[in-house]
Amino acid sequence: MADIIVLKSINKFYTSGKMKFQVLHDINLSFEEGSFNSIIGPSGSGKTTLMNIMGILDKPQSGEITIDGERIDRIEKKRLAYIRNQKIGFVFQFHYLLPEFTIYENVLMPYLMKDSKPTKEVMKRAEELIDLVGVSKIKNNMATEASGGQQQKTAIARALMNNPKIILADEPTGNLDSQSTEDIYALLRQINKKYNTTFIIVTHDRRIAERTDRIVEILDGRIISDIKKF
Repeated sequence: MADIIVLKSINKFYTSGKMKFQVLHDINLSFEEGSFNSIIGPSGSGKTTLMNIMGILDKPQSGEITIDGERIDRIEKKRLAYIRNQKIGFVFQFHYLLPEFTIYENVLMPYLMKDSKPTKEVMKRAEELIDLVGVSKIKNNMATEASGGQQQKTAIARALMNNPKIILADEPTGNLDSQSTEDIYALLRQINKKYNTTFIIVTHDRRIAERTDRIVEILDGRIISDIKKF
């Protein structure tokens, strides 16, 4: 399979007062389309910064980024926003559902950001995703009326709304109990196989990482190991 994300010589600095901190050091990394991966490291290791750069939420000071064959570190903001909305889905530790909207409306939200009038096909896709993640019985409930596991499942359906090629998940089971964690992990695997979606799961939990097909370990902004199981 071709690489869907390629990072070359990525360096990232943050400034605090007169102090300058290097968070990522010359990162070279790529991920194959359709693969199921994890990035693991302790708090402060740089893993979330790395995810934000891959998700076009942050920019490195130097280096090259290619997503789905297009180099994106030099293109204009409008094009960046389009790529982020259409090719990348995000699942965070905190689901960030909009409380004033229903489950169904939250799932539709990525599409509504570009077009306020969804087509029948779009509405059908939202229904299918809601059914896929198992929250169809509460689709008309307000987001605040759902359990933690149901809210995270809704966030996953929302991330899939625009049929992205890549899902970036930052501690997606961090706030869930053990059974909900198992349910979410199984769901991510199901989506990976059903849609050939590339998954990159950022976590500090080695138990979760061990169940992915590739583990990239980062420490102090450097890759210290990269293990492919298959």
